[in-house]
Amino acid sequence: MNNSRVLLILIVMVLSFGALVYRLVNLQIIKSDELSYFAKRQQTNSQTVKAERGFIYDRNDVLLVYNRNDYSFYVDLRMLAKSEKANLAGIFSKTFGKSKRYYLNLLKVNNKTICLEKKVQFEKAVQLFEYKNPAFFYVEEPVSVFHYGSLASHVLGYVDNDYKGVNGISKSFDRTLKGKDGLRIVERDAMGEIISISETETRPSIPGDDIYLTIDKRYQAIAEDELRNGLKQSGGESATCIIMNPNNGEIFAMANVGDYDPNYYWKFDDFNRKNRAITDSYEPGSTFKAITFAALMEEKVCDENEFVNTENGVYKYKNHYIRDSHKYEWLTVRQVLEESSNIGTAKLIQRLNDEKYYEYVRSFGFGTFTSISLPGEVTGKLVDLSQWSDQTKTYMSFGYNISVTPLQLTNAFCAIVNGGVLYQPQVVKRLVDKNGNVISETSPVIVRRVISEKTSAKMRKFLRGAVEKGTGKQARVDSIDVGGKTGTSKLVIDGKYSDSQYYSSFVGFYPADRPEIVCYVMITKPKGDYYGGLVSAPVFKNIITRIHSLGKGKIETPTTDLEIKTTQIQNEKTEGEIVQQNSHMVSSSDKTQNVFISTYNQNVMPDLKGKTIKEAVLILNERGIRWKLAGTGVVVNQSIAPGEIVNKKISCVLNCSQIKTTGARIY
Repeated sequence: MNNSRVLLILIVMVLSFGALVYRLVNLQIIKSDELSYFAKRQQTNSQTVKAERGFIYDRNDVLLVYNRNDYSFYVDLRMLAKSEKANLAGIFSKTFGKSKRYYLNLLKVNNKTICLEKKVQFEKAVQLFEYKNPAFFYVEEPVSVFHYGSLASHVLGYVDNDYKGVNGISKSFDRTLKGKDGLRIVERDAMGEIISISETETRPSIPGDDIYLTIDKRYQAIAEDELRNGLKQSGGESATCIIMNPNNGEIFAMANVGDYDPNYYWKFDDFNRKNRAITDSYEPGSTFKAITFAALMEEKVCDENEFVNTENGVYKYKNHYIRDSHKYEWLTVRQVLEESSNIGTAKLIQRLNDEKYYEYVRSFGFGTFTSISLPGEVTGKLVDLSQWSDQTKTYMSFGYNISVTPLQLTNAFCAIVNGGVLYQPQVVKRLVDKNGNVISETSPVIVRRVISEKTSAKMRKFLRGAVEKGTGKQARVDSIDVGGKTGTSKLVIDGKYSDSQYYSSFVGFYPADRPEIVCYVMITKPKGDYYGGLVSAPVFKNIITRIHSLGKGKIETPTTDLEIKTTQIQNEKTEGEIVQQNSHMVSSSDKTQNVFISTYNQNVMPDLKGKTIKEAVLILNERGIRWKLAGTGVVVNQSIAPGEIVNKKISCVLNCSQIKTTGARIY
């Protein structure tokens, strides 16, 4: 009996051991390669290392667009225990302030993997990093941050959820900005945590190049601020402003109001996101008379002191009536432009044949692209010479029967006052790689000479008179000589000219003798007064006054659309006096203006300890000090001690650490 039991036990042990040996042989030898393959596929995977997009700066090295890493949180419902759902919902509810039921409803869906929160900033995301669960994971997502909100939004464009540039410079130079993504092979443990990274198989990402614009943040902010004030006073629907350097084609500011915040682009409609300075065309009205008179003066078909019968304000021309807003019987040629007489202009243009006038209009750049480095530009509409009627030239001479973009008109006006040369408009100044090497730098591009220097000088005198004595009196600036031309034209609605809706515009230059700035202002659909001299000329005056004051050191950058946040950057003693600089930002809900005087010593290294990377970089950029980053978080020490005189050729290394941080961060 006992022998039988022993025998049975031995047989069971032998069979068990045999089964174990068979299993081991099967796993270790027969299926070794197959199982190794599946294990490797489960435990290792490739990850795309997103390249950092390049930064965008204004012409004075002020940082406009930088990058930040946000985090999106996901859960795999197949691996999440039912008992854990309430706990997870409670954690997210406490962190984000949403109801617990909101997250419980998300966790009820049938999807395998769901996103609980998308693109969470580090300061809030760090609260969730300690939660461990095989079903729970997060993904880093790079985000482009537009530091000044809606400032220059139509020039900058925006970056969508796929990290792709849309509109503006972000689109035109997307390949330059986005860099080249890298790749890394990672090994994970059973909990999904990364335990190792294969260095040999890692391909590092290549960051995008930085772009320096011709835009001046100060001018841009002034233009947007005054456009909003002008819209408020006139009751208009929208407004556009362009500020250019007439001597090289560089654009200092390009603004449209209403606009949008690129950080929240999805909250705005297509109208607000569209750069109407280049995408919309309109009949310019009397501002186009400057083009007509430039052609007349260049061809010497009239004398400025010659008198023209202006018919007391009403003139019948080929069964159509041409009217003036002011009734004069006789005006000199110069006064015809100053008083913006349609009748006088219509009579004078008959001295040029159709072919010659068409040649000048085309030479000034109408009916074609300006070739600016921004997407969406249209050509306007210039009727082909072969299709001109016997009235086309006459009505075109005072701004009808032709449609132009604000940029075309501004650029043509630059040619009129700069000595007669048409330049290609420029919005990009240079491209720089992450090592500080200049990749390319733009130079002025001369398109053609349109009129002579002598004619240009005469036109500057005429246009100065239009401000001093004519329809542009509201553009006059105390102690500054300016010139310009008013314009008023009717909107075309359903194929007919409206009797109640207008484009009110003014384009002028400063200073009058040697123009350094050309400024264009247009307000669409003003209520009440609608003449350009009453609506847009005062806006021009306010813009030029503030720009002129910048040169005197009276004001610094006005605030723009950001959350109000006044940060004391420095309080140091320089040459016996305490100086402070405030960094101003304004929210879209608060349009008040704040200005400050910046008097710090540019060559002294500030104390950056305790500041976020963003704050430190902004301070160094303002002072023109080179910098390098080591680590993330806040600055714990710096290679150049506070108070030292800085050699601008040496980079200051900022050592950073993950201490408790507030505000945005730059990676």
